[in-house]
Amino acid sequence: LFCAARLDCTCCAFSVPAFAAMFSSLYQNLPTAAAMLPSAGRKADGETTALTAARKTATAYSSEVHDTAYYAKCMVGGIFSCGLTHAAITPMDVVKCRMQTNPEVYTGVFKGFSILGNMPGGVIANGTVGFLPTLLGYSAQGLFKFGLYEVFKDVYSAAVGPENAFKYRTYVFLAGSASAEFFADIALCPMEAVKVRMQTSAAEAKFPTSLGPAISRITEAEGVNGLYKGLTPLWGRQIPYTMVKFAAFERVVEFFYKNVFTAGKENYSKSTQLGVTFASGYIAGVFCAIVSHPADTIVSKLNQNSEGGIGAIVKEMGMWNLATKGLAARIFMIGTLTGLQWWIYDTFKVAVGLKTSGGAPPAEKK
Repeated sequence: LFCAARLDCTCCAFSVPAFAAMFSSLYQNLPTAAAMLPSAGRKADGETTALTAARKTATAYSSEVHDTAYYAKCMVGGIFSCGLTHAAITPMDVVKCRMQTNPEVYTGVFKGFSILGNMPGGVIANGTVGFLPTLLGYSAQGLFKFGLYEVFKDVYSAAVGPENAFKYRTYVFLAGSASAEFFADIALCPMEAVKVRMQTSAAEAKFPTSLGPAISRITEAEGVNGLYKGLTPLWGRQIPYTMVKFAAFERVVEFFYKNVFTAGKENYSKSTQLGVTFASGYIAGVFCAIVSHPADTIVSKLNQNSEGGIGAIVKEMGMWNLATKGLAARIFMIGTLTGLQWWIYDTFKVAVGLKTSGGAPPAEKK
């Protein structure tokens, strides 16, 4: 997945071009099936409006042609977007996870960093625990999250036709992001399990802080299932999070270009457009943090302890603690994280000749 950052890489079947070609083929064949659906609608010449939209614009609100090269670029942008940002805030993630799993000791963000600073090795050594699995896991997640979002958004738009895709665009955003995140979490889950176990295990457990030994410790004790036991709560955390992340972002960007930057998106410089991207991402991130925090706490607790299940964790902590412990740190972390992710993603898109994400759609027909 990670050598796939090179678009010409052919060393394995799971390269970006392979994924892009596979899903582009799915997308190109979908309008044929959509032609049989009543919702697709038909023009006088017998051609479906969904097919017309797919050939000419790919979506009801974009003028770019979404082909294999487009999806491949979005996948690579997703790798940089998620991998770099999550890795960069590893120290905050360490504090947040320990506030969730050991709230009696880690009573606040500043207290948490103070504890890390007083431990042998200081903040640098203790705050970067789990850096490598974070980088690898979230890079894989980003490839699917952003890349497949573009694919599924186009697929669903073509399926319902351009008029419905525009009218119900928020539902298209929600469905596309949920579908993409389903696959993204399968890619993320093993490294997330390793990362959380590194960051939350008690010192006396002597859990390895190197990637290879950490994976071996988990698989020897629990089998491969130990790497995936957090998948269900991960879906519970990430799918609502991603639905809010993408739908809120799209609509906030739209709001900015309709109410603040009203001269038309194309009439503003790329730096201004990227500023709108960051602001919209940050606002979306605040909502993401609130929606996904209870499930995030469950994931941290579940990966900390090999015994017990989701029900036991809910009973032990209570819904209030699940929803609030570590929330302030998570809002700050996720707001900044989401803003930076969208900014990196759009910066990469601009660098490879694509447009920035989102924008005011055409006016609705009366």
